[in-house]
Order: sequence, then C-alpha cells, then structure tokens
Amino acid sequence: MKYIIIVGDGMSDYPIQELGGKTPLMAAKIPNMDALCAKGRTGRLVTIPEDMPSGSEVANLSILGYDVHKVYQGRGVLEAASMGVHLEPDDLAMRCNLICIEDERIKNHSAGHISSEEAKQLILTLDKKIGSKGIHFYPGVSYRHLLVLKKGINAIACTPPHDVPGTPFRDVLVKATDPKGKATADLLNDLILKSQEILKNHPINQKRQRAGKDPANSIWVWAAGYKPKMKTLKQEFGIQGAVISAVDLINGIGVYAGMKVIHVEGATGLYDTNYEGKAKAAVKALKEMDLVYLHIEASDEAGHEGNVDLKIKTIEFLDQRVVKTIMKQTDTMEEDIAIAVLPDHPTPCKVRTHTHDPVPFIICRPGDKPDEVKTYNEVSVEKGYYGTLAGDQFIKELIR
Repeated sequence: MKYIIIVGDGMSDYPIQELGGKTPLMAAKIPNMDALCAKGRTGRLVTIPEDMPSGSEVANLSILGYDVHKVYQGRGVLEAASMGVHLEPDDLAMRCNLICIEDERIKNHSAGHISSEEAKQLILTLDKKIGSKGIHFYPGVSYRHLLVLKKGINAIACTPPHDVPGTPFRDVLVKATDPKGKATADLLNDLILKSQEILKNHPINQKRQRAGKDPANSIWVWAAGYKPKMKTLKQEFGIQGAVISAVDLINGIGVYAGMKVIHVEGATGLYDTNYEGKAKAAVKALKEMDLVYLHIEASDEAGHEGNVDLKIKTIEFLDQRVVKTIMKQTDTMEEDIAIAVLPDHPTPCKVRTHTHDPVPFIICRPGDKPDEVKTYNEVSVEKGYYGTLAGDQFIKELIR
C-alpha cells in the first residue's frame, strides 16, 4: 500500500457569526472531502502540544510522526535546508520576513504579499549594506527570507509578526531570555531598525507605493534555531517519501526527513496557486514513492488576513481541484492508495493566527470499515473512529 497526506494549511477554524455559527469548513461546498470522509475513518489530531509554539513547523513535524520536543529548532533552520544554505553547528538561522509597518505599528506580516522578484532585490540590498562575514541575508519566496548569524546565541524571544498585527513594533522587538542572549538580541534589533532606514526609500518600495501597494519597509526576525538532528522517514518508518509545497519551511522538513522535494511551476502559496499541477505531481510521485506529503498553503494565508470569504474559496479549491483529482486518479492505480486529509493547525479568521486546537482528519484506507461520520468538519469528526490522537499516533495509523 502507498500513502498520500493532503494538508490544507490552517483550514480549520472557529464558528463565525456571519456564517450562522458555522466554520468556513462547514460553510464550504466540499463534496469530495465529504465523499472521502464517508469512505474512511475520522478523528481529531493534536498537532501542537500546549507547551510548544503554535507554528507550522511544529504541526507538520508532528503529522509526520516526529517528537517535536526533541527535534524542534525553529522555522529558520528548516527553511535554510530547503534553500540549500549550509549551516555550521553554531550558526543561528531564523526567518526574516519582509513586513509593512505603518504609523509605527505592524500593518501586516507579508508586505502585502510582495512578489519574490521584488523581495529578492530588497534582501540583496540589505545583505550588501548591513550584511557581513557573520551576518548573511538569503532571499526566499515572497515575504519569507532567511537570516543567519555566525555564533549567534539562541537565548532570545522573538514574536512572529503574524501574531501581532496592529501592535506597535517597538513593543515586540527581540528580547533576551538570558544575559547570554543580550548581544544577539541587541544585534537583531539594530538590524531591524537599520533595515527600515534602507528600505523606506528603495526604488522597489517607491514603485509599490505609487501603485497603491504596501511597502516592504522593515525586516522582522523570528523562529531562531540551530541545525536539528532528525532521523529520516526511511530510518524511522522504513518508507521513502516525497514532499510537494510552495513553502520553504515544509520543503525543509522534507529535506531533513530524507524526502524528495518536488517543485511545481506556478505554486505560489496563495489562493492563486497551481492546484491542478500539484495534484498531478502528487499522483505521479506516488508511482515511485511510498508516501507523498502534499501541502497547500492558501487557507492559512486567508486566515491570517481574517478573510472569511477567501478562506471558504480556498477550501473549495482544495476540494474540487486537488482532492477530486487525487481520488479519481488513484482509483485507477493498480496498488492500493491510502488517502489522508487534514489541516496542520487551525488559523481562525477571528484571531488571524495559529491556535493549539486539535484538527479534524480523515484516513481512507482500502479495506478499513468506515465509521459513521459522513461530513468532514471540526465538529462531525468528534464522533469518529479514532477519537483524539497525538504524537506519532496519526502516522502510525495511516501506514500500519
């Protein structure tokens, strides 16, 4: 048997008054996920332990069965792996967002979803002007970039910018959690302030403002860590895997997990991503791999924006343009295919950030007797066969 895990990033949510008390997942038209639900077994999965940060890195590591208390080192190191950036053991890597600050407050975490082409010019400018032998900026995708400090001390507390829209930026600058981290915290805050001086009059931002777009007028650093020590999926479970995602973080997890990273043209991480291309690539990868991890980011971004209508649309796109294709094409394959669908974490539109709540999941394995749940949402699966799982229970149930 082979396996595919379809992750609708941030897809689950809280009941919303404007939707009559429904969640976006309940309000969306998802006949294909409901059909898969009726054929399979359901439950809830705790992807983020209460004592861990509610980030996608923790959640996706958990889905793949890793003990996050042992392997978690922040988002930056995973993105470094995806970008091909070599890290020494004492290199401190961290996410470096391009963000928009307005009236001294964080307006958004993405500089209005700046394009990768624009962002690359800004990041290379910063590396030239404030980078050094011990400070390196690496361009990534859209607003997501990388900063590496040689011999940085990870005794610091950083605030994810998507957690604090509207907050005065000076209130959430980097803080030392130990005297050993003070020099690193001071350096990072100095880089943030210097970036604002450099970026405010950059031609890219002048052009964006003339077009009515948010300028990328500051960097924001967070999710710092050192190179993690992880077993591959082959070592842990005896399977070969592939990962398909538009997000460096997810691809970085794939690198450390020993998975083949498959890039799909037109995969943006937003609602306009190449859904069909990713679905076709996943089916193709199943022919040579034991497990395919297909990650779709769009619903998470809609949740961060607090855009209910867009979130519903992204869920329906996932259902009609990904799940339907995969169900149809895997039905004709000679080998049995088990399909799982779940979010990695909730990103409720009301709070516009990730939460620790369990997520609803489906596992549809040929030969398993279905449970009584016929529709897929946060509430219906509470009556599912699996109840509530945590840790490596989900992946072990899928590949047993």
